[in-house]
Amino acid sequence: MVMPGPLRVADPDAIRAVLRGVADPEIPTVSIVDLGMVEDITVTEAGIAVELLPTFVGCPAQQVIRGSVIAALAPFGRPVSAEFTFRVPWTSDRITVQGRERLAATGFAPPAEPADVRCPYCGSERLAMDSAFGPTQCRSLFYCRDCRQPFEAFKPV
Repeated sequence: MVMPGPLRVADPDAIRAVLRGVADPEIPTVSIVDLGMVEDITVTEAGIAVELLPTFVGCPAQQVIRGSVIAALAPFGRPVSAEFTFRVPWTSDRITVQGRERLAATGFAPPAEPADVRCPYCGSERLAMDSAFGPTQCRSLFYCRDCRQPFEAFKPV
């Protein structure tokens, strides 16, 4: 079996493009780039360093994300370091337009204050918050009174 050489020139734009394919393990339709988790990319002769921001301090997916980043960048043929930092806080404002669209398309309401949340299925404002605490710290549970669909909404941070 022939092993492929480096994927392409390792520059921050090429690396960011590859990282657009690294999905969030909890919401696989949204990339870590679209969630705004990629803070910095440094490329040197010695390797590639990616600085990541956790969406929450206790995010249980950090190790999975770190491993996915390292695996995705391996074809560049350089050592890869992927580390989480708290130097810059992650906020929901970092989620890209495409990320917000993908969240809504998969049944997650993008970040908004509870009074501004809209049903991702029908757009209704007639909602009931079932719980301020969803399956993760960054989400709440809602129920739409119009289309009768339960859904999760990201909390604004």
